[in-house]
Amino acid sequence: MVKLVLVLGDQLTEDLSALREAAEDDVIVMAEVRDEASYVKHHPKKIALIFAAMRKFAKRLEESGRTVAYTRYDDKENSGSIVGELLHRANEYDASEVLATEPGEWRLISALEDAPLDIHQFPDDRFVASHREFEEWADGRKALRMEYFYREMRRKTGLLMEGDDPEGGKWNYDHDNRKAAPDDVDFNGPMEFTPDEITEEVLTLVEKEFGDNFGDLRPFRYATDQEGARRQLTFWLKGGLPKFGDYQDAMLADERFLWHSIISMYINIGLLDALEVCKRVEEAYRNGDVPLNSAEGYIRQIIGWREYMRGIYFLNGPDYTSHNTLRHDRDLPWFYWGGETKMRCISKAVEQTKEEAYAHHIQRLMVTGNFALIAGIDPHQVHEWYLSVYADAFEWVEAPNTIGMSQFADGGIIASKPYVSSGAYIDRMSDYCKGCAYKVKEKTGEDACPFNLLYWYFLDRHRQRFENNPRMGNMYRTWDRMDEDRRKTVLSDANAWLKRMEDGETV
Repeated sequence: MVKLVLVLGDQLTEDLSALREAAEDDVIVMAEVRDEASYVKHHPKKIALIFAAMRKFAKRLEESGRTVAYTRYDDKENSGSIVGELLHRANEYDASEVLATEPGEWRLISALEDAPLDIHQFPDDRFVASHREFEEWADGRKALRMEYFYREMRRKTGLLMEGDDPEGGKWNYDHDNRKAAPDDVDFNGPMEFTPDEITEEVLTLVEKEFGDNFGDLRPFRYATDQEGARRQLTFWLKGGLPKFGDYQDAMLADERFLWHSIISMYINIGLLDALEVCKRVEEAYRNGDVPLNSAEGYIRQIIGWREYMRGIYFLNGPDYTSHNTLRHDRDLPWFYWGGETKMRCISKAVEQTKEEAYAHHIQRLMVTGNFALIAGIDPHQVHEWYLSVYADAFEWVEAPNTIGMSQFADGGIIASKPYVSSGAYIDRMSDYCKGCAYKVKEKTGEDACPFNLLYWYFLDRHRQRFENNPRMGNMYRTWDRMDEDRRKTVLSDANAWLKRMEDGETV
């Protein structure tokens, strides 16, 4: 009897466990459905990228001789859910058995488990570490620090290794990767792909169905197939990777991409294989085309952070996104959705997010994330914002980065201390502070940078939790050296600023 083979919108590769388990005459089921497109209000570019890539992958499968039962979003008989489409196709093809590769979100895993069909979920082995491997690594450890997991991944893959030792004698070259951006940027950012007929058809659909979602759909410049994604990888390896390491943390208002690869969305939906990318990066280093700090820094993001975040997500179960250890409860401010703000760093980061569905890791962590943390914003709202607005955001990787790393809402499962900073860090790593309505050097008063006020407000509010943290002692000693009147002024100004924000004033 024929089986159904489910392929989701972030599983667009022939090297998928469910496809390998299938027979040639089994029916591949793919569907653009309301539940997946609207469980948060995804950026229109993200929806368009996934739908266009799905349609092209389905066409590729059909051209190879496979049978694909494909449901478009605007099909009249569209049930609106993955399970609904499986039931529909099961009836159509008289099938009761479904082969699936485990989804990357607990929400959908549960939906498949509860479906009235015989659904076999196979491991998603596109990742270096299986769930069991991560669980075994984590078992008995007091702290689950990424660095030590990363070293295991280096040993397993052999990437940048000299026998049992790391290339160059060090595991981590992050100290070389924190330079502020230079005056001139000699890389033009990602390739721009002109939408073809399939992509244009999707863009018209997305304009109609999701035109009210936050984010600009056009111009749309993403690749939507494996060939385009690989072209972008090759383009970046030559022009971006050599300086990626030095300047990966830098931010410039008028240079949105710097030397970043802009391929995370392609990796996360299956158009690129993560390990293949790492091997290409290593090859560039071995050939003498890029320095070790660039190669190591990028490989660490893939087999270190990316793998580690997935491990944390599945280790902690479906309730992870509800963590709120610091009990933050302010609503996400309107300026995260494009409303006016006088904070130039926030304004530029959100503007870029709106127009590109992209911002790099430091913009996310130390600008929008840092502000949300020191202002006491509800971490679940922050989580849903990141999941909504970025083209590469899928819960397995986004939630740990937000709930754990960015917002410290998991109480330290990921981070040994909260990622908080005053305006001085942003000033050092960017040009955002130039021309800002606030003055980064001002510590109190109406002109003071809000990051300066809220930084101390956060530390004071959570002193009981953090003052004995060995990595935060200097912060509290600096606070304690201030005279009492100054501390009172800082806290008073911070509370006044937050009240203006809560009252809807332009801040």
